[in-house]
Amino acid sequence: MSGPCFVRTAARSFAGGSGLFRQTVCCSSKETVTRKMSSRRQTDHLERTASVHREMELFSARVCDIMNESDSVKRLRLEVSHPDFSFRAGQWVDFFIPGVDTVGGFSICSSPGLLKREGVIELAVKNTRHPPAHWIHTKCSVDSQVAVRVGGNFYFDPQPSDPVVDLLLIAGGVGINPLYSILLHAADLLRHTHAHRCAPGHTHLCYSARNSEELLFKNTIIDICHERPDKFSCDFHVTQQSSDTEQELQPYTINGRISEEELKRHVDPEHTLCYLCGPPPMIEKVNSDLQKVGLSEDRILFEVVALQLRSSQ
Repeated sequence: MSGPCFVRTAARSFAGGSGLFRQTVCCSSKETVTRKMSSRRQTDHLERTASVHREMELFSARVCDIMNESDSVKRLRLEVSHPDFSFRAGQWVDFFIPGVDTVGGFSICSSPGLLKREGVIELAVKNTRHPPAHWIHTKCSVDSQVAVRVGGNFYFDPQPSDPVVDLLLIAGGVGINPLYSILLHAADLLRHTHAHRCAPGHTHLCYSARNSEELLFKNTIIDICHERPDKFSCDFHVTQQSSDTEQELQPYTINGRISEEELKRHVDPEHTLCYLCGPPPMIEKVNSDLQKVGLSEDRILFEVVALQLRSSQ
């Protein structure tokens, strides 16, 4: 996800827990998922997110690795050595490139734990004509220097005093990036005894893409589900699959969009907290279906990857 257009998290604190997510400033009414979105003027990342919380300080970062996540997506590993740099799972960075006027906006797809262990963060960026994405795919190299600034109100940051929740993560396309960070963070919390009291009860990921080749991070997602099948599960949805699904993905893959019936199987109105990220039509449909199966609005947190913003990814 790039240049995220934050639409809404909860309008009030949830179950008394202030750590899971903070109260947010909403976008204008024409940008809410209950309104029409097709006529919006395209804006840049800084303008779209002007009312969204971001940290004040810029941090220098060095590109220390570049990997091909798919045919069209590069995963960038950035070393950020300053001890004051931190982020919450689900947040994004303003991305500053020397010599490029346009500021990028990319969701962090790694966990806060990776930053603590290795001093790095990761971004997954789709190849487009948008200047920051184009630079990453055509000019960026190991040892390139950039600067980053953390922002975003869409995150999972549980505290010991917060109630234990079951997480339902629902991603469409490149909307997987912040949710993958949350998934990795949940896995990190379970791996460390001292953090167990902050870990979610169960985490289920519903991830929809056009075909299995566009499912980012799929191998690691499956590995996490294998490691703790009592705590993690996933379903991959493919909507335009033209070839046979890879054998290793078949147990997890469903042809077609995420249905109301499937959501119902993974919703407990008393315990489920849902994080939802994807394009506007998907957000509208899934948000409506979640409420139909009994999940209240304050338990549905969402961030939109607007169709007009795809060029920013």
